Amino acid sequence: MSTVAYSDHDAKQRNLADYHPSVWGGFFLQYASETMELDQNLASQIDTLKDEVRNMLVSKTEMPLTKVKLIDSICRLGVGYHFEKEIDEVLQHIHKSYVENGEITLEDNLCSLAMLFRVFRQQGLHVSPNVFNKFKDKQGNFNENLSTDVEGMLSLYEASHMMVHEDDILEEALNFTSTHLESIASQSSPSLAAQIEYTLKQALHKNIPRLEARHYISIYEKDPTCDEVLLTFAKLDFNLLQSLHQKEFGNISKWWKELDFSTKLPYARDRIAECSFWVLTAFFEPQYSQARKMMIKVITLLSIIDDTYDAYGTIDELELFTKAVERWDISSLDELPDYMKPIYRSFLTIYEEIEKEMRKEGRIYTLDYYKIEFKKSVQAFMTEARWLNENHIPTTEEYMRISKKSGAYPLLILTSYIGMGDIATKEIFNWVSNEPRIVNAAATLCRLMDEIVSSEFEQKRGHVCSLLDCYMKQFDMSREAAIQECKNRMTIVWKDINEECLRPTEVPMPFMTRVLNLSRFMDVIYKNKDNYTDSDGLMKTCIKEVLVDPVPI
Repeated sequence: MSTVAYSDHDAKQRNLADYHPSVWGGFFLQYASETMELDQNLASQIDTLKDEVRNMLVSKTEMPLTKVKLIDSICRLGVGYHFEKEIDEVLQHIHKSYVENGEITLEDNLCSLAMLFRVFRQQGLHVSPNVFNKFKDKQGNFNENLSTDVEGMLSLYEASHMMVHEDDILEEALNFTSTHLESIASQSSPSLAAQIEYTLKQALHKNIPRLEARHYISIYEKDPTCDEVLLTFAKLDFNLLQSLHQKEFGNISKWWKELDFSTKLPYARDRIAECSFWVLTAFFEPQYSQARKMMIKVITLLSIIDDTYDAYGTIDELELFTKAVERWDISSLDELPDYMKPIYRSFLTIYEEIEKEMRKEGRIYTLDYYKIEFKKSVQAFMTEARWLNENHIPTTEEYMRISKKSGAYPLLILTSYIGMGDIATKEIFNWVSNEPRIVNAAATLCRLMDEIVSSEFEQKRGHVCSLLDCYMKQFDMSREAAIQECKNRMTIVWKDINEECLRPTEVPMPFMTRVLNLSRFMDVIYKNKDNYTDSDGLMKTCIKEVLVDPVPI
């Protein structure tokens, strides 16, 4: 097989990026396993505890807020997937009993009511934020006395992230709690200050579910009202899933090592563990193991193709590769430069693997949608390469139209549905292929967050103009003003995402959840820097917490 080698002259011609090597190397290879069976003793123990937790959940109570707090703990501990039907039935009942015309009728403190509001919204149930008006003064501002109620302030802060359009009171709540919590943290004990700072840094609603579970287990076990059965169940379940995910990471690492792309294509980011974690964000549940395997291969290949367009290929080579993808045929291999051949061969092999699986399931219709969306992403890479070649700065509208496709979120969302089994019908694929609002919002969020944190690094070498450049040219604004414009748009698209997750949803909630979870990945990993490209900090810590260190029992 040919291997890329390049000189100083190449670097000038090819806009090479200086990506650091993999921080994990072959670490996950130790977990590679032919069998995906899990520890049966542990699974049996979990089943017993699961029945006890289910009994707690469905038992009758005169205290609805106690039951909602239990549901909140179950979900935050990462075990809500075991009880989806029961949780929905209980919350529907409480909603029916204590919400009239969208208004919560229960009387209680700020902490409890904000939690109730957030849990209802998380479940997709309509509920008005007017319940928070009672915590305002005569001037219509939130009462300053609330700043002494730290638990209530934290709960209101978390609830404010459920905002949709026209939720002005939640905008006010977010500003009020953010300002006061920062002040409270500076005057608090180290442990309370750490809790406040964590909350302000990462809102619960926008956190990656596995990370939230890991974090909340450590919080919950210090809670004097903690239920030992639920805590033990959550810990054992986390560790059981971790062992499954380790095997998946091990097997995919073995596949990656056999491809040897880190040697053949040294210009590209070697990020197999990071790609695997990205996919684990979309769905962690055991029934989606096969779906993860497919999706990891697709996202890893996309990362390589993206770097080929961004950081190595010449314009003529990229035109050839784009045409080859459009033809989607092995006969195109001979027309490609040697270094591109293993990429194209892998691209076809991955497709054949997906095709084989879909034929087995009788769901061959998924492939046409996948092909169309994959081509759109590659064509968008090509358009951006032409812009760079011609020094073209498009309008912000033109830039976003193309870059939402080159960000590949529409393709990744569609790919996540391929492995979801019979519930992913042809109607679902028709829906996701027609740029529905939530998919458009997630693709926009992906692009906006990437733009803010990546543009400086990418402009150090030859790279297509950024969205910030487009704003600065089109509207004659400063870089800082352009960044603020992107942040304002991010607020809007999160409202779109939240609104689309309210009932009745356009498609069943599992499909919305994939989009929501992929949006959460962006919020965590791209908040302050591109932690995918520069994966030696936050990304490494996240992977370690979820995939390496078991929860102490």
